[in-house]
Amino acid sequence: MADSSPATVRPAFATIPAGSFTMGTDRGQEDERPPHRVVLDSFELAVYPVTRAEYADFVDATAHEVPKDWSHPLFAQPDLPVVGVSWLDAVDYCAWRSLSAGYALRLPTEAEWEYAARGRQAALYPWGDVMPRWIPDGGRGPLQAPWPVTLGEPSDFGLFGIATNIHEWCADWHETNYYSRSPERNPTGPDHGVRRASRGGAWRHAYTMCRVTLRSKLDPSFRYNDYGFRLARSL
Repeated sequence: MADSSPATVRPAFATIPAGSFTMGTDRGQEDERPPHRVVLDSFELAVYPVTRAEYADFVDATAHEVPKDWSHPLFAQPDLPVVGVSWLDAVDYCAWRSLSAGYALRLPTEAEWEYAARGRQAALYPWGDVMPRWIPDGGRGPLQAPWPVTLGEPSDFGLFGIATNIHEWCADWHETNYYSRSPERNPTGPDHGVRRASRGGAWRHAYTMCRVTLRSKLDPSFRYNDYGFRLARSL
């Protein structure tokens, strides 16, 4: 059984500097338009998505309902990203981890996620325009399962696996036309909605990676085995 003490795992964070960027693109879907300027305060984002081992600590300590396909051997390795978690599960984990850490942890906003994933370059992928060799099967899927969170090389902001491997829940409600009225500074999405936003590619799709501007959405109570999350922290 995993150690039930949440203090045994300390998530590593990368500091994302304050700055501005162009969010969205004209080259994508309707909900990726229009491109617009966003200014963000500095924040921290977890270097890796939350792992199976970290989430096991949470389940053991709280008796929280386990994720979808929790017992499937292909998803049970400790260094894999936890999958099969709903948005509600992810928020519960953030609250639990915050208590043990002594500071508030949360899901990133869509704007924070996109800015962090893009890094210091203007390309639509974290690694630029040339796919790195470390991405399994050249980015072609579906695969049997996600790959370990430490696979590959960090982005220029020090993040591993962002925009590929799993969909990552964000804090925001999703709205197709939100960009047309989004505030410029620290946008947090619409005040209400039906589906919560997520970002990134996933192992069980035809392509396991996606451009940083691509948006997904899902009912916050649904649990899919290609959905996980990473933690954010305000500074």
